[in-house]
Amino acid sequence: MSQIRIREAAGFLGVSDDTVRRWIDNAVLPATTDAAGRMVVDGVDLARLATEHAAVPTDPSGTASSARNRFVGLVTRVVSDPVMSQVELQCGPHRVVSLMSTEAVRELGLVPGSVAVAVVKATTVIVEIPPEHS
Repeated sequence: MSQIRIREAAGFLGVSDDTVRRWIDNAVLPATTDAAGRMVVDGVDLARLATEHAAVPTDPSGTASSARNRFVGLVTRVVSDPVMSQVELQCGPHRVVSLMSTEAVRELGLVPGSVAVAVVKATTVIVEIPPEHS
């Protein structure tokens, strides 16, 4: 069972410390006290709340796909040379970078401010944990 401090929980949820404390006060998120007397939340409870409160924009593509990792966002930057381009999207709090042909960038009309969907289908996804959470 992982115990996560209020400040860290707020960072994972993308809200303020005060919001997390209000959720605790209103019994939305259970909390306990650790050995040092600090208020902490259980990782399982935090994961449940994060899933319930996830703000996922509607995927405008309407495409059926086997890829489950779809990130709707805004194109923030396009750097192109004659052959290749780097396209950056801001998908909620996540920055997603894609390398593609400049021809594809032109065909898709990708320019800063465009709405786009980053689709990730990979057989290798590396998951790491910080040392303090192992």
